[in-house]
Amino acid sequence: MSPDSQRSQNPRESQDSHKPGDVRTLASYLDAWADDGLASTIRAVAGACAEIAGLVRGGALAGVLGETGGVNVQGERVQHLDDLSNDLLLKALERTGSCAGYASEEMEFAATFGEGAYLVTSDPLDGSSNIDVNVSIGTIFGVYPAGPAGFLAPGRTQAAAGYAVYGPSTMFVITNGTTVDGFTLGPESPEIPGAGDFLLTHPGIRCPQSGSTYSINEGYHDRWPPGVRAWNDYIKRQDLADGPAMSLRYVGSMVSDAHRTLLKGGIYLYPEDSTAPNGKLRLGYECNPLALVFETAGGAATDGRRAILDIVPSELHQRTPVAIGSRDNVALYGAFHSGERE
Repeated sequence: MSPDSQRSQNPRESQDSHKPGDVRTLASYLDAWADDGLASTIRAVAGACAEIAGLVRGGALAGVLGETGGVNVQGERVQHLDDLSNDLLLKALERTGSCAGYASEEMEFAATFGEGAYLVTSDPLDGSSNIDVNVSIGTIFGVYPAGPAGFLAPGRTQAAAGYAVYGPSTMFVITNGTTVDGFTLGPESPEIPGAGDFLLTHPGIRCPQSGSTYSINEGYHDRWPPGVRAWNDYIKRQDLADGPAMSLRYVGSMVSDAHRTLLKGGIYLYPEDSTAPNGKLRLGYECNPLALVFETAGGAATDGRRAILDIVPSELHQRTPVAIGSRDNVALYGAFHSGERE
């Protein structure tokens, strides 16, 4: 069955896809706007995220910490939780019948399943370096229609995208291109309604137009292009024409830094540098999903020159510089990056 025949409506065109108070669980939320195939695909991702959250909570007690000794296609050391998380997502999506394929940071090539209407890209466990020190980590995902471009479609074609954050509580944030909504995984307790289910707790998330914090690895300052260094120096000045000096907040897990930025405002960025002239983060399964979340929530996402969602990828694991966050903060960064501001 084709994507067009499966899809009962285009979620991007459904401006009232979410009405606060109408839905409570993730399942009922999806029933309000997604066709059966899309709902099934997203439920599979959410179910895998709930299982990953359980593994993360277990930590050392579950025997899932540490490295496998292997190196993934990105040249990064693989953690046990990386492998386990990827396997959970792969198997959950394969069972749906609605997902035609899955591409992951952990796999050199995409897995194909059949004639489903959707494709899923994912960073199964973002922030791997923080696993062993009990710092927030997460899962990022994008859902694309299974069209001729396959996994090389631009991010603006995503039917849905989002992420899970495994922190003090587990949150699942999702967008369909018209709204961004956040769900919290109910604790597994019989005394708490909705135990073990994702419940709507943050309806209609909007990213503030500007914010006072920035997230970047300043250890790379000397490697950045002149425009990035100028921006970084400028935002810390106490006599800013654009407002008070900004404060650094940096976890080192993209999904965690981005989540804080989405709710509180500001900017997260990982620019190009002399050792990574094309950037470090991956376009298809890290930057595109978060870019759709931020643009839908009123924020912005750029590689410094163009909108992230407009980039047409040429390879599965393509990298890109990225700056995402509040619209005003991203615009200021873009002005410095281009040399318009000095």
